[in-house]
Amino acid sequence: MRLYVIFRYIGFVILLNALFLLVSSGISFYYNESSLFPLLYTTIIAVLFGIFPIIFVPAVDDITHIEGLLIVVGSWLLSCLLGMIPYVMWGGEFTITNAWFESVSGYTTTGASILTEIESLPLGILFWRASTHWIGGMGIIIFVLSVMPSLGSAGMILYRSEMSPAALRQFKMRSRDAVRLILWIYLGITVIETSLLLLAGLNLFDAITHAFSTVATGGFSTKNSSVAAFHSLTVEIIIMIFMLLSGMNFALLFSAVTGKFEDVKVSTVAKYYVGINIIVIFLVSLNTYSNNYSSYWEALRYSAFQVLSVGTSTGFANADSSVWPPFSQMILVILTLQCASAGSTSGGIKVDRIIIFIKSLEKKIKQTLHPNAVITITMDKKKVDEELVNSTILYILTYIFVVALSGLSVTAMGVDMISAYSGAAAMMGNVGPGLGIVGSLENYSAIPALGKWVYSLTMILGRLEIYGLIIFFLPSTWKRKY
Repeated sequence: MRLYVIFRYIGFVILLNALFLLVSSGISFYYNESSLFPLLYTTIIAVLFGIFPIIFVPAVDDITHIEGLLIVVGSWLLSCLLGMIPYVMWGGEFTITNAWFESVSGYTTTGASILTEIESLPLGILFWRASTHWIGGMGIIIFVLSVMPSLGSAGMILYRSEMSPAALRQFKMRSRDAVRLILWIYLGITVIETSLLLLAGLNLFDAITHAFSTVATGGFSTKNSSVAAFHSLTVEIIIMIFMLLSGMNFALLFSAVTGKFEDVKVSTVAKYYVGINIIVIFLVSLNTYSNNYSSYWEALRYSAFQVLSVGTSTGFANADSSVWPPFSQMILVILTLQCASAGSTSGGIKVDRIIIFIKSLEKKIKQTLHPNAVITITMDKKKVDEELVNSTILYILTYIFVVALSGLSVTAMGVDMISAYSGAAAMMGNVGPGLGIVGSLENYSAIPALGKWVYSLTMILGRLEIYGLIIFFLPSTWKRKY
């Protein structure tokens, strides 16, 4: 294993972080904040550690798949480590454990926070929190590839190592074209949402940070009570629209923007994704109307926002869903496991895998009834390989096992079952809020320190889709010869 090659490419990722740290430092400097030196020192550290391997290690573009995987996982882990430094140096509620949790939550776009007084933080720190969302939402390696398109075959390997296997079937194009597509869609919807939030009455800082969090389906807000603090239906509608868009496959968004609506019309994933959200919003609004709200329109407003927030793994809140009836809470937990589409910024099992699982179940039932029949699984009129079907089912089972193990571990620390397991599902799906003491208007400050480390690991497993992190820590991986 060529460690020097791995560190060279991770250096580009560290420099990307340095750029956003520098902007955050500039904001702190402008407002003369106490966070200036923590952010500036971290910027210097990032520049030094990022530029040294680039200067002293010669360019290599013939990396192996395993090396590409190690670069991707190493980039995520080191970015999370770098991201916690400004928090620790600034102090306040940021112990080492809390700073690590907040940093991991940011980069994985989970949006779960340990902070009880978000509005007391300096603007520079708040912008850095939002930036970690925006970097992690697009994907750290995808971000680097977008600004360094000349990496040759190495770029292709890194692209395939970073992208979800469930998403690769949707991007039937060269890796360079796919990266460019993702970048422009990501930038475009961020700029558009920021502009609309400004028109809706938010100041520039809140508009940018909330656009960062929405498009990344992250959920970090600059307010203690999240989006509920704005008391604005217009703001909520704008964020709902962009949460829904950000949960769609970016290849389909590109097709819609370029007028190729036929691709969207025939997409089974898009129809299921939009349809299930409409159905769930209707069911939850009816359930909460009869139990929590005085008018149906009020119930529809809060239900639609919370359902889309959880269903896209964004995690914003405009209401306290922990006081909703058990039926509505259970639906939110199911959405927490599923989330949105592959090829989006959303976490979770992904709609694509759920559809393949349903179709494989349908196939099994038909084969039981007709043992001699030859039945194939198709999506969008294309055959789904048996290998993809098997890997999908295995992934779902492994995913649920990790959630169960994470929740069990946290209950062993004295946390109640509802909070522990809903929190575990929210961490694995990179959703953020759960139920109970980690509800939509609560935070994770009450979780024991060890529980925060367990949840941090769960967040990373969810963002890297399990296997990458496991392979990274296998001794046999590092003993492989090039």
